[in-house]
Amino acid sequence: MLDEATGKWGIRIDRVEIKSVSPPADIKEAMESKMRAERDRRAAILTAEGTKQAAILTAEGEQRAAVLTAEGARQAAILRAEGEAKAIATVFSAIHAGDPDRKLLSYQYLQMLPKLAEGSANKVYVIPSEFTEAFARIGDSLSRVLPAKPDDT
Repeated sequence: MLDEATGKWGIRIDRVEIKSVSPPADIKEAMESKMRAERDRRAAILTAEGTKQAAILTAEGEQRAAVLTAEGARQAAILRAEGEAKAIATVFSAIHAGDPDRKLLSYQYLQMLPKLAEGSANKVYVIPSEFTEAFARIGDSLSRVLPAKPDDT
């Protein structure tokens, strides 16, 4: 287009350099608002992706913590049960190795009764049917050991 205007004077234009463009004010405002909207859109997307990633990482962390807590509780319960089993087996072996007689077992049974009644929640005391049998055995044992008293009549 410039060649047509300058060609009649014998001037040929190869290149044109524009140093400054001054668009009207309303076009400048439109271009700036478009750039601002694009920056805001990218910022909103990055914020949403960051929030999403944070929520995912938090949930994964809580899940892992819950799993580790459950595994720890499970292992503790297993170890506690194994310890109690060994203690019961040891006591059982010791009792059978000592070969206790019925008198000793009856005496131990009577010593255990007050412990069964302990506690603030106990309102009713349960006395098992074996109580009378154990008490009778102790009475029989004592009657053989202690001499009979003569009647004072």
